[in-house]
Amino acid sequence: MIRILLLFICAHCAAFSATVELGVDVFFQEGLISELKGQRVGLITNQTGVDSRRRSTIDLFLEQAPSIKLVALFSPEHGLTGQAYAFEEVSDKKGPLGIPIFSLHGKTRRPTEQMFVGIDVLVYDIQDIGCRAYTYTTTLFYVMEEAAKKGIPVIVLDRPNPINGVTVDGPMLQTKWRSYIGYANVPYCHGMTIGELARFFNDQYQIGCKLKVIAMKGWQRSMRFADTGLTWIPTSPYIPESDTPQFFATTGILGELSLVDIGIGYTLPFKVVGAPWIKARQFADKLNEQKLPGVTFIPFHYRPFYGAHKGKDCQGVMIAVTDSKTYRPVSSQYMILGILKNLYPKQVGAKLSALEASKKELFCKANGNDEMLSMLLTEQYVAWKLILFQKEEREEFLKKRRKYLLY
Repeated sequence: MIRILLLFICAHCAAFSATVELGVDVFFQEGLISELKGQRVGLITNQTGVDSRRRSTIDLFLEQAPSIKLVALFSPEHGLTGQAYAFEEVSDKKGPLGIPIFSLHGKTRRPTEQMFVGIDVLVYDIQDIGCRAYTYTTTLFYVMEEAAKKGIPVIVLDRPNPINGVTVDGPMLQTKWRSYIGYANVPYCHGMTIGELARFFNDQYQIGCKLKVIAMKGWQRSMRFADTGLTWIPTSPYIPESDTPQFFATTGILGELSLVDIGIGYTLPFKVVGAPWIKARQFADKLNEQKLPGVTFIPFHYRPFYGAHKGKDCQGVMIAVTDSKTYRPVSSQYMILGILKNLYPKQVGAKLSALEASKKELFCKANGNDEMLSMLLTEQYVAWKLILFQKEEREEFLKKRRKYLLY
């Protein structure tokens, strides 16, 4: 009996042990931190900055005192603790031991010269979600640009792409639509880690940053975050689970149009598509007829707690990913958009006609172009045109990115 119990405990512990060592693990466990002896560190991080044992990167640096001094913290959108809402400005404040916390989502989104005073090296440790339209990668880009001007080295502690490292899907970014929500010309789903992106940024945009990336150990490109054995910490209020990034890439752009509900205001953010005027079975059947790889659509009825459809009975689909390696989230999103327009032309047409300029702009920024909005507004059958848009550019990107891949 005791033997059986021990075997159960060992199996239980193994199930929860990480198979991947993060950049922060490698940095501290293998003594690379000693290279910073006598230096003053500025740390760009938030609640996701933890090692594989869930210890805060901030605390790990504080434990190095007095040989290494943590002199400043920099927080991205949502703040150091991740509780601020999207687009909510976050103010500068004092952190542990009186260390200043400079907000990069407040009065400025770029670190200023004054913020850099007294800093010898910058360290970046934030979990990304693998989508271009997410501001943490832009914050890294800004930090690298400003650090290069002052000759301050930047160390990026690498973390997994939670979707995986093979899915490349969606349009590129045109210079005209470069913005805070999308700053680099990569596909919407780029299949790169944050460290690989940093290498890409530095070379392709000739930033000239003194960059060092601390690679992970044990991570493979086919891995979802759930395969790593690591604990997922919500990157922002609407990214609560490790698979949410994949669904963010499936409905996030659609959400910019406010045509339908995408689960924001319900318990399944980005995982459902619904509205009072959708017929669940009809919508699911039509989507499943397309035989999109790695996904099935389940008829779904729900009532949002808040938002534009608060308290209203909505019908639609719940999105179930069956094979993450073959699934194409952005392509599936454009198919959803096309089917909605074909099945419910009156409702979708009315909403598209009433689109505010700000909504159109956000849609274009998220896509990285304005051609796709033009197709949506003027053409009847848009799904495959949207899916195939910039196919050649994506293929060229796949060739270009090879030299920056670490795994």
